[in-house]
Amino acid sequence: MSKNINKQKLELTQVTTNQMLGLMLLAYAFSFAIRLIWVWQFNGEANYMWNNELMINTNDGYFFASGAQQALDGLHMENPRVFGMWDYGVIFFTTLFVKITPFSLETVTLYMPSVISSLVVIPMILIARLYKQTMWGFFSALLGSITWSYYNRTMTGYYDTDMFSAMAPMFILFFLLKSTIDFNLRSALYASLAIVIYPFLYDQGLAIVYGMGIIYAFYMLWYHRDERTTYTSLILIFLSLIPLPIEQPFNYLFHLGILLLVYSFLKEEKIEEKSLQIGAGVLFLLFLYFGDVFGLVWAKVTSYVITGTSEEGLHFYAVNQTVREAGSISFATFSNRISGSGIGLLLAFIGYIVLVMRHKAFILALPLVGIGIFALFGGLRFTVYAVPIAAMSAVYLFWVIAQVTVKEKPKQYLLMGLLTSALIYPNIVHIINYAVPTVFTKAEVKDLVKLNEIADSKDYTLSWWDYGYPIWYYSDTSTLIDGGKHNNDNFIISKIMFSNSPMQVANLSRLAVETYVDSNFSIVTNKLFSTKENPQKLLTALKSSDFKLPKKTRDIFLFMPYKMMRIFPTVGVFSNLDLKSGKKERKIIFYPTSIVKQNGSKIVLRNGIVYDMASGMLNMGSQNAKVNRFDMVEYRPNGESIHNSQINHLDGTFCVVFLKTYNSFVVMDKETYNSAYVQMFMLDNHNKELFDLVVSSPYGKTYRVKR
Repeated sequence: MSKNINKQKLELTQVTTNQMLGLMLLAYAFSFAIRLIWVWQFNGEANYMWNNELMINTNDGYFFASGAQQALDGLHMENPRVFGMWDYGVIFFTTLFVKITPFSLETVTLYMPSVISSLVVIPMILIARLYKQTMWGFFSALLGSITWSYYNRTMTGYYDTDMFSAMAPMFILFFLLKSTIDFNLRSALYASLAIVIYPFLYDQGLAIVYGMGIIYAFYMLWYHRDERTTYTSLILIFLSLIPLPIEQPFNYLFHLGILLLVYSFLKEEKIEEKSLQIGAGVLFLLFLYFGDVFGLVWAKVTSYVITGTSEEGLHFYAVNQTVREAGSISFATFSNRISGSGIGLLLAFIGYIVLVMRHKAFILALPLVGIGIFALFGGLRFTVYAVPIAAMSAVYLFWVIAQVTVKEKPKQYLLMGLLTSALIYPNIVHIINYAVPTVFTKAEVKDLVKLNEIADSKDYTLSWWDYGYPIWYYSDTSTLIDGGKHNNDNFIISKIMFSNSPMQVANLSRLAVETYVDSNFSIVTNKLFSTKENPQKLLTALKSSDFKLPKKTRDIFLFMPYKMMRIFPTVGVFSNLDLKSGKKERKIIFYPTSIVKQNGSKIVLRNGIVYDMASGMLNMGSQNAKVNRFDMVEYRPNGESIHNSQINHLDGTFCVVFLKTYNSFVVMDKETYNSAYVQMFMLDNHNKELFDLVVSSPYGKTYRVKR
């Protein structure tokens, strides 16, 4: 009698294959549709459109888009930083989609994140089906596919490898879990094949896959050490984890071929179990050595927690200190990013414990959970990995609650759905409010396209690293620093933007670019500066017109966009230090703000500063300071500007600039006022013997260096 009851219960929990596919399609459609909210919010906004399509909303996306341009149109052939379609899966699939579909590159890059990332619902549902609870996977997929952090990094327009970040590991996790249940060597083979392909899709998550492989080994040896399949599976897994020093794409093809060959040999069961154990052990040691497991993990940790650099005894400012996603985050932010709310995270935590207690193999997901927890110290970007597991854990807890409180299966599903909806709701609210703009506006892109018409593909455009990839994509010129190469050379660009010597700006620009090219694209600061001679000596020499420069081999452009104004103090940090001691040289004051109100001659600014135009005095809390200069600038649509300047106090230490076009004020110290960016962009004041203004608009200015 009890057997019949259990059989009936099992049948109630089962979902047919067609029904499962329907649930996958429904969950995928939900995930994709939610990602269209951003499109509906901005579609038709001319400011965000280019080539009749919305532009992407992540700077890094232009790195991969430039690679696709190279594969499709042969652009960027002179750029040493542009990679090809066999270097990154996202470039490969983008190139493929553009070639086989009628969609443009702009359309493919816009929607590809939504198309790929929504596939995460498949492994989530498949994992739940392993335990005969497909509906658990379905509700988990609805939640996990659109939870705060995962959405932010995979939304429409967020064209980056992050579209694979959580989706690809979940497929690996599914096959690993499956191999612990069915003990079929084929499941381990599928997991191994997925592991080999993973770096092609998302190489930044290798530490996670390594962790999953190691925990899988311990799990299998602890619970199934007497099983022959344990050792054959481990041979395949460790073999897939060992990197091969072969050029791409042959690396992946050769690796996949070896796995298939070894699999066909192992399934014949002609090898003694003792030999299999020894083989698995040897491969494990080879994996630890050649995979440099501990070195990789340590490098990842230190790259996000160490905030200073020292090259050859010189001190440079580390970019991690200024990148928000690389800094520690509050627990509230941590909770929201992983589960959408503090309650959601608590439920996920309890659910994961219950899940591991009932299904011990879920310990294999611990690397995904662990890297998510590391986000508290390492920054926002790590939260994304934990999202699918957190969703599955929370919904599993709902399933347990439903089983205990409700007898009828339909009512159990209804309760699970209601509880899941409660966790989905705050994430939907976040998505509606998360109306991030595109990287550049149409007007800003026009400036770069004009530069493309002037420049040659071998030329260089110098600007801050945030704009490096878009410069590649729209102007087909190279850069010195970019979103992936923001090392010690940040010092050079920062020095150029903050220098008060036009000659130093021109000379340093030429010296840096020609040294970069001549040194086979090495880090320029390492070539120019050494501990044997004070770097300040070279920097001072660069202010002279007699400085001997390398032979000119290409044109160099300085790109100074309006949007740099909001990060200008951060840009200055990188050169505002003594390279020998690492100590800050001066206090940079640069406060962009707007008017709150005006009382007679007194202008009250939004940051609390009061500027008295009649007396030429600034009131900043308890401090009163004299203003040396007051400038008013108005930019015309044709790029020309009207500039009026007046001296208030000869001994003033501050300057105030009113940008009438933007209705904004900028309060700054006198030295910053004399910097290249302020003079050349904000005030339209440049040395015509050293620079040609080649592109000018209210959104930016681009100069050709004549030296």
